Amino acid sequence: MPKKVLLIDDEPDAVDFAKEIIESMGHTVVFAHDGDSGLEKMRLEKPDLVILDVQMPGKDGFQVFNIIKQDDDLKATPVIMLTGIKEKVGLGFSADDMGEYMGKKPEAYVEKPIEPGKLQAAVNEVFGA
Repeated sequence: MPKKVLLIDDEPDAVDFAKEIIESMGHTVVFAHDGDSGLEKMRLEKPDLVILDVQMPGKDGFQVFNIIKQDDDLKATPVIMLTGIKEKVGLGFSADDMGEYMGKKPEAYVEKPIEPGKLQAAVNEVFGA
C-alpha cells in the first residue's frame, strides 16, 4: 500500500534524487525546502514518514526533529535523518549517537550522497516491508 513521505531538504538535487527513489518504491512524495515550511507541511499533509535533512538554513534538522518529537500531534511520525556531514567534516553520526545526544533517536540515519539501496532499505524498514 502506498505511503506518503515528506522530504524536508534545502538542496533541490537531493530532493529530486530522493523523490525519484521513493516514488520508484510506489510511495507519494511531498516536500518542503526548510524546517519551518516542513513543520507546516507535516501538520497539513500528515505524512507516514518524514525524511529530514540535517543541514538547512533557519531551523536545522536537529531542531526540527526536536520539535516533532515534542509535539503530541507529530511525535508518532517516524523520521529518517539525511546528512552530508560525514562527507564534509569526516565525522560519522548514527541514529544511536543522536539518541544519546538528544534523548530521542530517529528510525534511521542515511548519509549523503544518497545511495539508493540504503535509502530504500531505511524506508522499507520503517514501513515494515
